Amino acid sequence: MHPSSSPCRHWPFWIVIAALATTLGLSLLLNLTAVGLLKGSAAAIHDGAGEDEFPRFTETHSYGSGTTKVVRMGFTGILTRQLDGGWLGATDPVEDCLRQIRAARQDESVAALLFEVDSPGGEVTAADEIHRELMLFKESRADRKILALVHDLAASGGYYISLPADRILAQPTALIGSIGVIMQTLNIQGLSEKIGVTDTTIKSGKNKDLLNPFHPVDPEQIALLQGSVDSMYDRFLDLVAQGRHLKKAALKPLADGRVFTAEEALQHKLIDGIGYWDEAMDEMCELLDVADLLVVTYDVEKSFFDQLLGIRSPLPGLQSLLSAAGTPRRLYLWRP
Repeated sequence: MHPSSSPCRHWPFWIVIAALATTLGLSLLLNLTAVGLLKGSAAAIHDGAGEDEFPRFTETHSYGSGTTKVVRMGFTGILTRQLDGGWLGATDPVEDCLRQIRAARQDESVAALLFEVDSPGGEVTAADEIHRELMLFKESRADRKILALVHDLAASGGYYISLPADRILAQPTALIGSIGVIMQTLNIQGLSEKIGVTDTTIKSGKNKDLLNPFHPVDPEQIALLQGSVDSMYDRFLDLVAQGRHLKKAALKPLADGRVFTAEEALQHKLIDGIGYWDEAMDEMCELLDVADLLVVTYDVEKSFFDQLLGIRSPLPGLQSLLSAAGTPRRLYLWRP
């Protein structure tokens, strides 16, 4: 009989060695990737074309076989620049959208944008930035067109970014509207007194801590913030009136924050038609006065380093949730 072999007692040593090797390998990989990124940046500067001014994408054939080029893009989800996209870096869907519009504007072969929307809105400034970039695309050449296709929702900021379109189509089940501005916060003064929590705030002026949740609500401070909300509401109304060719007085009764079905939105002239992808293609052909279209989408070639940065956290949106809870913001947002 052979004596039974004793278990190996060296496994902690090999685990440490494996961990060190992995760390060194990742460090080398990240350094090599960084060198590659720096070389790429140097090449871009040498070419005289800035990446932010002339964003670079690869094109994928999406639909059709014509010669009139249309870029398919859009926005889905909440309009915010505060998202936790990955463990090592955050994605910015607003910036991604802006870059695609800018790339299409710089491409002389692009005749139109098919802008697909499915959003309840979000931050005032985020919506306004996309609206402006779409307007710059239209103004870059007199014959360029934009068609917006609403899938499920174009509410508040989602409707705001649809307004530059020459025509807005919505699917039969879509909700449209919620024209307005909202700002919300919590006041926990009563709760803090019950549990014995006190606030110490050192400030340079009485309005530096507007809406301090530990203090009684100050009517004067509410009035100050109401003025800011009203200003953004007036801007929203003006853009709807301009974009939809409606009189502001006739529009205002509809702009109390409510949403409309696609049929109701069509009756109120908030959209131009109801349909799906096929109808959108027919409308685009009519807008451009052509028989066929070549529809493309933009894609970004991601390196291993980019993919590593984009690995999603199991707690998506944590940063935005904490920010929203701690800092009241003016929002073009449908919040039922």
